Amino acid sequence: MTTTDTPPFTGKLEPAADPDWAGWYHWSGADPFEDDVGPFYVRRDDKGLVTGFRPRAKNCNSHGSIHGGCLMTFGDFSLFMIASAAGEEMSGVTVTFNSEFVGPARAGQLLEARGEVIRAGYSLVFARGLITADGEPTMAFSGTFKRIRTRA
Repeated sequence: MTTTDTPPFTGKLEPAADPDWAGWYHWSGADPFEDDVGPFYVRRDDKGLVTGFRPRAKNCNSHGSIHGGCLMTFGDFSLFMIASAAGEEMSGVTVTFNSEFVGPARAGQLLEARGEVIRAGYSLVFARGLITADGEPTMAFSGTFKRIRTRA
């Protein structure tokens, strides 16, 4: 699988500082909550946009699986990246977020999310995706992203 040397879209993306994530980008100035849960990464490869995350023990529930709230946070980050994938980084908020947990994930596994924009209007973007853990389906998600445009 090849990766490009350019960010998947224009905006606040910076090359990942962690050598384990060479070829990936981190959203600079991201939500502090996401950085505490993650960090989360994004890149574009020959299959399109992909987000990545390697959870740690702090992301687990009492059963040793990755906490559903952690997966939903990664899914929400991925929703934003998918919504922005067509060009420039968008400012916005999540309006709806739906998820279905379809398999477990464990600390240390590579979580990746891929998805697609279903429809993009002037203010709303509808998207869906799938998170996998080492290639196995973990969580399906869909949501609506509301663009927030800055006023001049």
